[in-house]
Amino acid sequence: MSEEMKGFDRLVEIMRELRAPGGCPWDAEQTHESLKRYLLEECYEVIEAIDAKDPAHLKEELGDLMLQPIFHAAIAEERGEFTMEDVLDAINEKLVRRHPHVFGDQIVKSADEQVANWERIKKAEKGEERKSALSGVPPHLPALMKAHKITEKAARVGFDWEHTDQVFAKVIEELHEFEETLAQGDQERMEAELGDLLFAIVNLGRFLSLDTEEALRKTINRFIRRFNHVEDKLHAAGVTMQEASLEEMDKLWEEAKRIEQQEEER
Repeated sequence: MSEEMKGFDRLVEIMRELRAPGGCPWDAEQTHESLKRYLLEECYEVIEAIDAKDPAHLKEELGDLMLQPIFHAAIAEERGEFTMEDVLDAINEKLVRRHPHVFGDQIVKSADEQVANWERIKKAEKGEERKSALSGVPPHLPALMKAHKITEKAARVGFDWEHTDQVFAKVIEELHEFEETLAQGDQERMEAELGDLLFAIVNLGRFLSLDTEEALRKTINRFIRRFNHVEDKLHAAGVTMQEASLEEMDKLWEEAKRIEQQEEER
């Protein structure tokens, strides 16, 4: 047995001990439902470690994330539903089954062709015809990610634009429609038109092979870094954000942008 598998088996055993009588009260009382928030949190912390380009941090966060499926499998095992071995057997079989070009004699010429082939195999595995081409998108995905998945599925059956300028024109159209609702002061219509605008922007990102969720997340991170720079500079000068003028803050904001650009050029 490899050292990796020994470590994995040890982790499974540790979780069993934590949930056993005389183990950890907190671990013992957890359920699939109570652990949902932690699964999401660990996923985002892995992404944060990747963005930070910190191998040591990534190693730690991957371990925390790996704990989550082991936790869920331990709960299921106690209920007589399935074990961690069942989980591993299922994913191993699925990977081999859905990669016949690797583990069989099928030929795939591109990544796009493989995605289409994956979907065909997946559809056949389900054993039933889905009612809609949009079926299969997890309902609880973040909204931008869900919109990307929806437009991606629609595009696969031909419901898509032909050129980038058409998609861009749709964004402009939705922007104008949102602008028209501002003067009316109708919150419900404003919300609807804002949703249309966001959906059109996501579709443009998807058409250009850009991940809108990732793009917005990176923009948020840039905003936080620049805002913190402004705060730190003002604090060092003995000035609060409330006391500083917009002109002063904007100058420091531009300074933060220049620092970022210089770091990227190194």
